[in-house]
Amino acid sequence: MSENTIKSTALKYALQNAVQFNGKANPKAVIGKVIGLCKKDGINPKEVIPVVNSTIQEVNSLSLEEQQKQLEDLAPELLIKEKKQRDFSLPPLPKATQGEVVTRFPPEPNGFLHIGHAKAALIDYEYARMYDGKFILRFDDTNPEKEDEKFYQAQKDDLRWLGIEWDEEYCTSDHIPRHYELAEKLIKEGNAYVCLCKSEDIKTQRYTGQSCPCTTKMPDEHLKVWKQMLDGSTNAILRLRADMKSDNTAMRDPTLFRIIEKPHPRTGTTYRVWPTYDFTGAVEDSIGGVTHPFRTKEYELRDEVYFYLLSLLELRHPHLMEFARLNIKSMPVSKRKIKPLIDEGVVEGFSDFRLPTLQGLKRRGITPQGIKAFVFQQGISKVESTVDFSIVEACNRKALDPVAKRYFFVADPIKLTVSDAPPQIAQLKLHPTEDFGVRAIQTQGEFYISSDDAAQLKVGDTFRLKELYNVIVDSVTEKEITGHYGGEELIQQTSKIQWTTSSDYVSLTVLISGPLLDENGDYNPESLKEIKGYAEPTISSLSEGEIIQFERFGFVRLEKKDGVLQAIFAHK
Repeated sequence: MSENTIKSTALKYALQNAVQFNGKANPKAVIGKVIGLCKKDGINPKEVIPVVNSTIQEVNSLSLEEQQKQLEDLAPELLIKEKKQRDFSLPPLPKATQGEVVTRFPPEPNGFLHIGHAKAALIDYEYARMYDGKFILRFDDTNPEKEDEKFYQAQKDDLRWLGIEWDEEYCTSDHIPRHYELAEKLIKEGNAYVCLCKSEDIKTQRYTGQSCPCTTKMPDEHLKVWKQMLDGSTNAILRLRADMKSDNTAMRDPTLFRIIEKPHPRTGTTYRVWPTYDFTGAVEDSIGGVTHPFRTKEYELRDEVYFYLLSLLELRHPHLMEFARLNIKSMPVSKRKIKPLIDEGVVEGFSDFRLPTLQGLKRRGITPQGIKAFVFQQGISKVESTVDFSIVEACNRKALDPVAKRYFFVADPIKLTVSDAPPQIAQLKLHPTEDFGVRAIQTQGEFYISSDDAAQLKVGDTFRLKELYNVIVDSVTEKEITGHYGGEELIQQTSKIQWTTSSDYVSLTVLISGPLLDENGDYNPESLKEIKGYAEPTISSLSEGEIIQFERFGFVRLEKKDGVLQAIFAHK
């Protein structure tokens, strides 16, 4: 097999790999393929590797449209070969009957939703739809110290942005009288008791496994003090009488009700005694008709409390299921970690695009389709892991690539003057494969190009102004490059460079997010960067919030700040 044959083989498979992966061929994948084909002819891999690497450099310098055209001419049978897709659909639910599955998403209205909530909500929602069942939105609002009226609507808005609609909506605070009835049942039957101990004494009891001295009183005495808790004449907590010797510390007489004096955003001062998560989670799932409640694995030790309590109350047992909590490298995926960053003023607020809140992700240009694909890729495994945000980006890229229009952006611009250049109206396609139309730009021979592209040029080089014509470099300085017109015939192995005209452009700042947290989990002051440059003038007519692709730069979302257009970088 000659070097030319190796090169032609490498070219076919480099083009195929590049087309499958958004214009960038993977050297390892292509080398492996070509070596495999060469083995039967006795070719040494050492002869193959340099030829393949050189070919990949050529292929990766082309636009996706050019790659597709070359592959269509050279090996059309490879163009239609689709990349095998993994099946990320959800597995069947155990003990599930079509038409009878009921799931719920139970957020606490104490903040804006983040990507971890999205995982839970999408899994609950999709299972209900998969089984033609019912999906409930239940606000678990039993801690007036944290709830805020604005978050009820904000969380609904976030869910609708994800494409989630619910069949029923209610608040746990609607059912407090029912909870009181069930609490009194536990007290009367000796399965719960009012505890007057100090918090530090309770902590010691649980640590040592010692019974609370309050348990020596009779049920009617506990019921009397319970009534005093309700009317405001005493301070105490209601605890489940479980097993203080249990190896599972969650079973050591957990708190079921506590007193919170702060007015509730919905019920005001009607109630001062509020149920805990252990009580509301189990009771609401059961009386709400939920068949398959999901929660994160961190609550797994509390499962025993969940079912023990339902048994004492003689309530139906749902099929409780857990999945791993979502952890993303260098990102705070919890309100506990996000709120201090906001309070300290190091991020703008819950909509800061460096945050994994749904509002932040939306600003960044992450789509509901991308989030959904990411969630299903993670699945409902209970194996704990930390994923890189690049996985979210990869899922989002697949969602954006077919629909995002293409434009030119020149970062840190350097002037380019082309002598003898014929005036032209460049007709630039808005998408390499979809028929989205064209944008027209008048050119006169004076341009701006990126400083990164300019740094690669030297006198005598030939490069191509993308979709326009060739330029031969005459001189290079730090501030300007001059060249002369080199014709319009497409020349292989030449750089393709984005441009704007010097007379008509839009000054633009692109905001770029880096890792928000450093390796120690502390705020990274380098997490926000700006790139200033010029974009082609046609972007000024685009709508705020539109997501586009700046060719060879990346996907960005346009927004206005104080009336000035800016772009937020999503990803490559």
